[in-house]
Amino acid sequence: MDLLAIGEVMAEIRHEPTAGFRVGFAGDTFNTAVYCAREFGPLARIGYCTRVGCDPLSHAFLSAAKDEGIDVSQVGLDQERNLGIYTVSTDNTGEYSFHYWRSNSAARLLFASGESLASLPPAKVVYLSAITLAILHPSARRGLIAHLRDLRGRSACHVAFDSNYRPQLWENAEIARQSVREMWEVADIALPSVDDEIALFGDPGEEAVFARFAASDWRACAIKRGALGPVSPRLARSAHPEFSPAPDVVDTTAAGDSFNGGYLAAFLHGEDEGRCLLAGHKIASRVVGARGALIARS
Repeated sequence: MDLLAIGEVMAEIRHEPTAGFRVGFAGDTFNTAVYCAREFGPLARIGYCTRVGCDPLSHAFLSAAKDEGIDVSQVGLDQERNLGIYTVSTDNTGEYSFHYWRSNSAARLLFASGESLASLPPAKVVYLSAITLAILHPSARRGLIAHLRDLRGRSACHVAFDSNYRPQLWENAEIARQSVREMWEVADIALPSVDDEIALFGDPGEEAVFARFAASDWRACAIKRGALGPVSPRLARSAHPEFSPAPDVVDTTAAGDSFNGGYLAAFLHGEDEGRCLLAGHKIASRVVGARGALIARS
């Protein structure tokens, strides 16, 4: 595969002011996989690894993923648990609020119910986030990090990571910090957001985050700053492209996820750091102009 993304997908029930409720499917790493597949093009080999149930929503998700060209061969079926669900609504500035029904979702047992990490297919890039780590059982989390460390040690793949921090998903903040620290030691493609890093590690500001990431040797690195545009410690500030602001902000739900998808698609195409940053910013600018985590395909 070009990219194997790992995480949780949920049914997204979105309230539309004029149309009632609409059902779709989303989740941070799944959103990234879909946008990467769209931006890469028809030859993309993008896979998704998770667990779902045997309920109607789970079957509808599998169909939707296949329609996006996503390989679902690594999606496990759980006879006892169902797909997670969340509702989302946005205010008039595009900021969103969520309510979740996911604590007993099938994805919570990923890598804890007999699946072998060694059976994961080869991929150029394995992508996951801190949300992926947070939903796993602690032993499954440790096993996944150890497996990825082994893959990177053997130069078997690149590991891309986003420290997407959601405090309510973790046992406590210290476990979250320890797990994310370990992943930053394993990963060679860093896709953090300034806000997440400050919230998790207490950096006094953006410059402290930049300095911390500049101290490591990355194969690729994009530090997301929302409308200000991303920065990379691999480029001089003067070498960064200009990032035009989004013409219209309707819904910021998947801004970072779509950025990651565009960035990774450009990376897989062999583009340089500046073009990868620009590719991510351009798709995120489009995504925030429409409602929903996954906007309609053009």
